[in-house]
Amino acid sequence: MDSVNFVINNRGDYGSLPDTVAERYQKILERKYWNKSALNTLGGESFTYSQMATLIEKFHIFFDKAGLQKGQHIALWARNSARWGMSYLAVNTYEAVIVPILADFTPESVESLVNHSDSIALLTNADKWAKLDIAKMPEVKVVMDVDNLKILYCRKPEIEALWNNIDNLLAEKYPDGFGPEDVVYPTDNMDDLAVINYTSGSTGNPKGVMLTYRNFSATIEYSQVHRPTSDKNRMISMLPMAHMYGLVTEFIYPLCNGTSIYWLGKTPTPSTLMKAFQEVRPYQLITVPLVMEKIFKSKVKPVLDKPMIKILTRIPGINTIIFKKIHDGLINAFGGEVGEFILGGAPVNPEIEKWFKKIKLPYTVGYGMTEATPLLAYAGSSEYVAGSCGKPVDCATVRIDSDDPRHIVGEIQAKGDNICLGYYKNPEASADAFTEDGFLRTGDLGLFDDDGNLYIKGRSKSMILSANGQNIYPEEVEAVVNSQPYVQESVVVDRASKLVALVYLDQEALRKDGLDQEEVSDLPERIRINSDRQLPNYSQIAKVEIVDQPFEKTPKMSIKRFLYK
Repeated sequence: MDSVNFVINNRGDYGSLPDTVAERYQKILERKYWNKSALNTLGGESFTYSQMATLIEKFHIFFDKAGLQKGQHIALWARNSARWGMSYLAVNTYEAVIVPILADFTPESVESLVNHSDSIALLTNADKWAKLDIAKMPEVKVVMDVDNLKILYCRKPEIEALWNNIDNLLAEKYPDGFGPEDVVYPTDNMDDLAVINYTSGSTGNPKGVMLTYRNFSATIEYSQVHRPTSDKNRMISMLPMAHMYGLVTEFIYPLCNGTSIYWLGKTPTPSTLMKAFQEVRPYQLITVPLVMEKIFKSKVKPVLDKPMIKILTRIPGINTIIFKKIHDGLINAFGGEVGEFILGGAPVNPEIEKWFKKIKLPYTVGYGMTEATPLLAYAGSSEYVAGSCGKPVDCATVRIDSDDPRHIVGEIQAKGDNICLGYYKNPEASADAFTEDGFLRTGDLGLFDDDGNLYIKGRSKSMILSANGQNIYPEEVEAVVNSQPYVQESVVVDRASKLVALVYLDQEALRKDGLDQEEVSDLPERIRINSDRQLPNYSQIAKVEIVDQPFEKTPKMSIKRFLYK
């Protein structure tokens, strides 16, 4: 069926982008940032921009002497750390193709991805290396420990000897010392392959997304205008670096502006996070809605639920004072300098979002995917419209495949400088991913409002067709279910043309309120009844089932729906 495509930001590309990402690194190093803090692991190592550049140069000398060719592939499977960041940069600025692999992938998956990506080297952690079988990765010639830069495996002894002599080789090349004037990175590579990033999506197996230097430059250029940062800012990186959301928004973009970046260096528990916020005092916090929702439910909601507070929040003037105190308390808990919370990767619970607005929390919700490096829509907190995910980025043309994109849901499609080439060694998936006129099929369904704000309704693969022909978007039903007391998260599935809500209960809330076994056993029906009161007839829930484990998620905390039926 022919469609009428409502197009937003019909620019699509920047033409001649002002700088490659490598040029931005180079300019940062050439200026006053040489001795400034760059990459830090909290409770561990810290590196200045000078130290970072020096280590990158050592890698470049090693790569050159070892015969690494432009365009060859190197895999990176390691925990987030300052050394992860430098390892990534070393490969990227040499014009080899970096293949970042999520740290929580199984050894079997890693072996498969290393082979599929045609990687000839692997950068990893020693404990992770111990779980791998080199015999299953026949093309890998060198394995290096990211933490201490020791060679863990090498086919040729002379290559290991070369790395062991790297300090002398650096001194030979720069007898007067290595300085900012010696930093020269490739700049004529915009359309070359830079990264193969394997997705871990909510609907199936990983695919290797092929991203160019141009893709990254387009996103950085957009961010320079719409997400300004400076060398005075500090950033806490909490997201997986091997995922595009964390890689670009918490690492590459802030680094291009001289920002000091801090990695947690350990599992982000509430106590470690709060300590980190006070120590770093970040200017911006980028996270997933689940984290903010947990904080709201544990820190804010108990205060709002007090009988006296409920009364006071209904009184004009007094409620303003109360909301400001809650706002100030939250900001201080995050270090006192957060100017904006950027949420992405999953929808925000509408009930919680309503309270964010009331307390004037400076938050916004973005939208994107790995294939878009990763941004497709964003608006600063001052312009953000609740329920939306901002406006399409101006480095892409974004459209909705619908006869009436303001009222009839259609697939979101995009084309521009930030859009990937396709999937590595998967021509069938690549062909399926794009329309005949070159637009990426996101698989997401949405609407535009009259002002061009984008609203996500759900995934096309998860949409349920009701018995009377109505389109049901499980994400919308789940938002209602998740707003019920004691519900932490849910998945709505179709069973024999009836909607069933799979629910994981908030264990902390249950313990805190001391619910007995009988009260807990009554919860499924209570959740169903209260949810159905807020839902139209065609999307009402027939049954609620309690699950005993949190739902398995992707790195951006989207539930892997394909696992649940």
